Amino acid sequence: MVLANTYHLHLQPGEAIVSGAGGLHKFMAWKGPILTDSGGFQVFSLSEMRTITEEGVKFRSPRDGLMIYLTPEKSIQIQNELGADVIMAFDECPPYTATREEVQLATDRTYRWLERCIKAHQRPDQALFGIVQGGIYPDLRVHAAKQLAALDLPGYAIGGVSVGEPSELIEQIVKVTTPLLPQNKPRYLMGIGTHREMVQAIAAGIDLFDCVIPTRLARHGAILVNGERWQIKNACFREDFQPIDETCPCYTCQNFSRAYLAHLVRAQETVGYTLLSIHNVTELVHFTKRIREAILANRFMEEFGHWITAKEDHK
Repeated sequence: MVLANTYHLHLQPGEAIVSGAGGLHKFMAWKGPILTDSGGFQVFSLSEMRTITEEGVKFRSPRDGLMIYLTPEKSIQIQNELGADVIMAFDECPPYTATREEVQLATDRTYRWLERCIKAHQRPDQALFGIVQGGIYPDLRVHAAKQLAALDLPGYAIGGVSVGEPSELIEQIVKVTTPLLPQNKPRYLMGIGTHREMVQAIAAGIDLFDCVIPTRLARHGAILVNGERWQIKNACFREDFQPIDETCPCYTCQNFSRAYLAHLVRAQETVGYTLLSIHNVTELVHFTKRIREAILANRFMEEFGHWITAKEDHK
């Protein structure tokens, strides 16, 4: 599944152009499933440029400075026009530093906004997922999860994690929240993508993830190899003519050496970051494929249990 960003697509090129092209699938020539986020996380990350009210969010576009109003209804209308298969309710994502009172207000508002999103949703061919907020407070998470589960939505997401809190708190949030969401519906953990985090979450019952890790690491010259992070600019790769991973089927590993990739990144050639991205995405796709196969064969903990206690390695 490919994730497309509602906020960025609204700013450029605009949902009208995407809709005119026949929707995201035709616009980007992708025949597989697509999910659009609500734009909420990006808007709330603009902490110095936006104002939150019960109606929605007012912010200045970082692109041209124009004032933009984003409400639950507007977010759904944009996503309806974009035409993804899965769309997300507009939510308020409080930062890790928020007080309990602030998190309580954001969690309650997220539920009220979800009710408005449901009323505004016009396309039955799009699955609208609700998002559980509640910060680092288990009781708020439990209350929010039970509220959302009662609405019988097509799927449910856990949001507001990986926003600065320690990994131990993320694990606690997932363990507390996931069992309260319907087992027969997709359960989606937003913003998580390391091998260890995914295995922990899958063990708790999570089905879906999204994360910028593969491409963000690539933009900084880092590659994923069996869950380890290697920095391609390190001196050890300067004359290393092996592929990144001989067992990897990706275009990068089938055609280029570590030495060449190190050269491209050192020279700040854009193609180098693209090639690293191709490999990193392939690494995660194959990791999750192996997890799926292990689950079906009832070997999940036997094959992947070590990731639950493992720490991430760097080279």
